Amino acid sequence: MDIRDTLPNTLMAHLGMEVLEATKDRVVMTMPVDARTHQPMGLLHGGASVALAESAASLGGALNVSDQGKTVVGMEINANHLRSMREGVVKAIAEPIHRGSTTQVWQIRIVDERDRLVCISRCTLAVIQNRGRMGPVAPTEG
Repeated sequence: MDIRDTLPNTLMAHLGMEVLEATKDRVVMTMPVDARTHQPMGLLHGGASVALAESAASLGGALNVSDQGKTVVGMEINANHLRSMREGVVKAIAEPIHRGSTTQVWQIRIVDERDRLVCISRCTLAVIQNRGRMGPVAPTEG
């Protein structure tokens, strides 16, 4: 199963997130900054940025353990929102800091279309037995 096949009917799909690259070492995803992702003042909602960050980390984490019959779930996430945006597209680049047998830690940089840092996040994932609908997933590039 291609990792992109897991997105339909999820928060990721509803917010317009797309996977550009997904490997065990790096996940790159985009998300539009539009009415779906705005807060009431018309700016990118911090929660939307956090959703993008956790989604990218979780996809990468899943790729690292799916061949072991395991998956990952978010345990903790933090985010520093550094730049506001009203429109355009943000890109998340997630890379692992730690890949253990029970936890993983990922760093996620969210940048704007000019590669300026919008948000920096760190996400801790718990590695658990896969009891859900997602079978083994394959990396994707391009």
